[in-house]
Amino acid sequence: MTSMTSAPENPVLSPRLRYRRSRVGRAIGWLRANLFPSITSSIISLLLIAVLGKALISLVQWGYVNAIWMLSGDQTGPCRAIRGIGACWAVIPEKYRFILFGTYPFNEQWRPALATLTFIALFYLSTRRSLWGRKLIAIWIGALVLIGVLMWGGIFDLTYVSQDRWGGLPVTLILATFGLAFGFPLGILVALGRRSKLPAIRSLCVLYVELIRGAPLISLLFMASVMFPLFMPDGVNIDKLLRAQIAFVLYAGAYLAEVIRGGLQAVPRGQYDAADALGLSYWKKNALIILPQAISHVIPPLVNTFIAFFKDTSLVLIIGIFDLLTTAKTSIIDPAWQSFSVEVYIFVSLIYFAFCFAMSRYSRQLEAQSRPS
Repeated sequence: MTSMTSAPENPVLSPRLRYRRSRVGRAIGWLRANLFPSITSSIISLLLIAVLGKALISLVQWGYVNAIWMLSGDQTGPCRAIRGIGACWAVIPEKYRFILFGTYPFNEQWRPALATLTFIALFYLSTRRSLWGRKLIAIWIGALVLIGVLMWGGIFDLTYVSQDRWGGLPVTLILATFGLAFGFPLGILVALGRRSKLPAIRSLCVLYVELIRGAPLISLLFMASVMFPLFMPDGVNIDKLLRAQIAFVLYAGAYLAEVIRGGLQAVPRGQYDAADALGLSYWKKNALIILPQAISHVIPPLVNTFIAFFKDTSLVLIIGIFDLLTTAKTSIIDPAWQSFSVEVYIFVSLIYFAFCFAMSRYSRQLEAQSRPS
C-alpha cells in the first residue's frame, strides 16, 4: 500500500520567482483584509475604485492626451479651441519667468534664480548632521550674504535692484526662511519664559502669546505695514518687506512657543532633577538635557507649523508684496491668457507641494533618528 504524500515545492523555481510569488500573495492578502473583508465593504470599494478610475482617466485625457504643450509665437487660438477638453501647458513656458521672479529686471533674473538655488542648497546642507555646529552657522552666514548681494546688487558690477522689484519664489523663501530662523529661537525663549518662576517674565510671555495667537495674521501684516512706521523716528523709513518679515517672526514665535511648551511639559520631572543634581546652570540644563528631549517629542507638530507658515506667506499680497502666488495671479492678467488660470495654479501648487513634501519627509527621518531604540 503506497502512502499518499503532498508534492514537494518545485526546486526548479528560482529565488527571484519565489520572491515574486510571495509578494503577490501578500498583496492579495492585503486587498482581502482592507478592501474586500465583507460583501458590503467589497461593494463600496468597487464603487470608489470606479469613481476614482473615471476621474483619473478624465484627468489624464485633459492634462496629457488632449493637452497643448507648446505654441508657435503668441497665438493662443489652438488653446482656445480645446478649452474644456485639454490643458494649455504652453502658458507655463510663456509666463514662468514672471511667475518665479515677478518684476525683477528681465536681463538680471539669473540673480534671483541663483539666489533660489542657494536657498535650496542651504536647506539641504542644514539636514546633514555632520555639519551641525559652527560649520553650519558659517555656511548660513556666507549663504545669506551671497543671497543679499545677488538680490540687491550695487557691488561687483551688479545693478542695484530695490526691494519693490522683488517678487515670486525668492520673496516666498526669504519670508519663510527668515521667519522660521528667527521665530524658532524666539519661540524657545518664550516657551521657557512661560514656565519661569518669575511672575513678571511669565506674565509678559503669556501676554505676547495670547495677543499674537488671538489675532489673524492679516491683521498683524496690516499693523506692521501701517502702524509700525508711526513708531519710528522722523526720517526713518523701513521697507515694507522688512516690516512684513517682522510680523512673520512675531507670528511664528508665538505659535512655535506653544508647540515647544508642550514638549517641555512632556519631559519627565526626573530629567530636571537629574540636571539639578549635576549642578548644571539653568541655561546648560535646558540646552543640553531638556530642550533636545522636548523638541524630539514635538517634531510632528513643529513641522506642521513650519508647513502652515510656509503657505501663509501668500498673505503678503494684502500689503502689496509680490510673493509666488501673487505673481502667478498677476501673470494671467494678460487678456490672451486669462482663460488658462488653472494650469498656472497647478504649476504653483506643485512648487508649494515640493517644498512642503520635502519638509515632511525630513521630519519623518528626524523623528525616526531621535526615537529611542
